[in-house]
Amino acid sequence: MKSAGRTAATGTAGESGTAGESGHTGPRGLTTLLTTAMAFSMMQLFLLGALGPRLVDGLGVSETLLGLTTTVGFGTAAVLSPAGGRVVDRIGPRRALVALLAVSGVALALIGAAPGPALLLVAVALGGLPQALANPATNKAILAAVPAPRRGAVTGAKQSGVQLGAFAAGLPLAAAAGPLGWRGAVWVAAAAAFGAALWARRALPSDPPPPAGAAPGAPARPGVPVPWLAAFSLFLGAGIASVNTYVALFGVQRLGMGPAVAGALVAVLGLAGIAGRVGWSRAATPDRAPWFPALLAAGAVGAALLLAAALRVGPLVWVAAVAVGVFAVSGNAVSMVLVMQRSAPGRAGQDSALVAAGFFAGFAVGPPLFGLLAERGRYGTGWALVAAEFAVAGAVALLWAVGDRRTRRGGVTT
Repeated sequence: MKSAGRTAATGTAGESGTAGESGHTGPRGLTTLLTTAMAFSMMQLFLLGALGPRLVDGLGVSETLLGLTTTVGFGTAAVLSPAGGRVVDRIGPRRALVALLAVSGVALALIGAAPGPALLLVAVALGGLPQALANPATNKAILAAVPAPRRGAVTGAKQSGVQLGAFAAGLPLAAAAGPLGWRGAVWVAAAAAFGAALWARRALPSDPPPPAGAAPGAPARPGVPVPWLAAFSLFLGAGIASVNTYVALFGVQRLGMGPAVAGALVAVLGLAGIAGRVGWSRAATPDRAPWFPALLAAGAVGAALLLAAALRVGPLVWVAAVAVGVFAVSGNAVSMVLVMQRSAPGRAGQDSALVAAGFFAGFAVGPPLFGLLAERGRYGTGWALVAAEFAVAGAVALLWAVGDRRTRRGGVTT
């Protein structure tokens, strides 16, 4: 008999291996490809945030409608995520990653072609599909190709791809919107996504069959914190999405920044998120990881309060952007590490998708609420709302961590 803690430490049985045994690409190449896939899965969110001031002026998009685009995209992702996880468990990570990147390219191309808000919303909804596939597909690829001791580091690196997307949207693409126009910048991103799809198709090995005796619908192993992590991710996502969507607009409307400088706030947040996700995921050993979500949420509360303080002391907005990346954004990466440490064989795709569904639901709910306040110029109240969302996420995470510790001390076995 094994203790639950010991089982978690060994990783998910039946899906492990080495990159050298299973793929055409080595460990570094696999990590780079998965990081790229994660970057494109949510690129539309960061582009809409970084280009928000240009969209408001050039496409007739109101502050509330800007938040609604996020709601449509992530609402679609939340609805599709449970089915997406089952699909990934059945078809394998290679097919799922190629589809993810190709659909991302189509969605970005449509955003660039949108003549008005209607087609923009359609394109954003289509972009929900790559988001639904991203975490299940990349997590399955890691479990199939990366030895258990290295999974935390690789997970942190690939999760940092989301923030790499934020950096790309906030700095080079936002800067390109000057000479190319905002549509040209979005089309550059679309072309890159299609190129990445071809790369994935050529570089990844054929998908293996599901592990024997691991039916996709098998129940999760006792101790898997999927419901708790989904609830934590709901409130965490609501706060993060509000910051991503409105921090650039906040810089323009209340802090007197130009559009390019305000877009750089998203880039700074992205760079800090990369460092935070890699660092926290590397440190998330099975014994430490359960406490990290609550710790990161506490730091995120401080970051939101710094955003509110920036109304009086403008330069604090840069410190706040770094803190959001280091703490709030890193929480999602640690959640995925916990899923892979605790999921039963054959369940990694579904468990990842369920946790991601909570995160996406938060992304769908948060920006519209914030947008109602932003339209009235009440950014201070908006950042206080974000702080409250992060605080609830922290409370949920702390309750689970305490209960999990008691369960493991009680000697639960599998």
